[in-house]
Amino acid sequence: PGASMDYLRPQFDRLASGRTLLYYDQRGGGRSEVPRTTRLGWREHVADLEAVLTGLTPQPACVLGFSWGGLLALLHAVGHPGRVSRLALVAPAPTYPEASAAYSAEFERRQNAPVVADARAALSASGLRERDPDEFWRRAFALSVAGYFKEPSRAVNLTPFRVASRAQHAVWHSLAGSDLRERLGGITADTLILHGRYDPVPLAASEVLAARIPHARLVVFEDSGHTLYAEEAERFVATLDPFLPSAP
Repeated sequence: PGASMDYLRPQFDRLASGRTLLYYDQRGGGRSEVPRTTRLGWREHVADLEAVLTGLTPQPACVLGFSWGGLLALLHAVGHPGRVSRLALVAPAPTYPEASAAYSAEFERRQNAPVVADARAALSASGLRERDPDEFWRRAFALSVAGYFKEPSRAVNLTPFRVASRAQHAVWHSLAGSDLRERLGGITADTLILHGRYDPVPLAASEVLAARIPHARLVVFEDSGHTLYAEEAERFVATLDPFLPSAP
């Protein structure tokens, strides 16, 4: 939440062959700036997604979401069953408290691992901030997301982005303690779930989705963490391309 759509573009744009991809910046992030008084909880985001879908002609046949976007797609599908015929969930965020707690603990453990802590200290002492602020920020960003990857060194492959903290905090606060497990059975869309074997989000969270959504299939990427679209880009495209609707 609170990030621009732009960081997804290099890899996700490869899925545009034979179809149109439509991206949007969610409220409070990227170019969707809002006043300080605007509500930014998950219900508002679901309403926005519904407005985007109903406002387009022809209406999209599939919603594709990564991480929080995957959870948003699920929240929308639960509230608006049948709106789209397909869901593509790429490393979806947890849908129940135990999985959320496991993710938080694992991500914190990885971020505090000696290899990441040592790299962070070395960067701080390097003087790069003064010599080349842009390069310093790029490296600092990579270290801030290293725990999402199977190998921390792969974090440099992720396009750097900034997050609007108010939007991020508002979404997670509004979702605190929520549990979607008992509502997943009402999702009617054909659903494809992609999950990296080394994702800090436990694999069990996606296994629950695959078991409870009636028309769901789970594909595990064996050489990836959370950002599987950047870590196994070729397999990401090859797996999603035949599932996504094609233009008539």
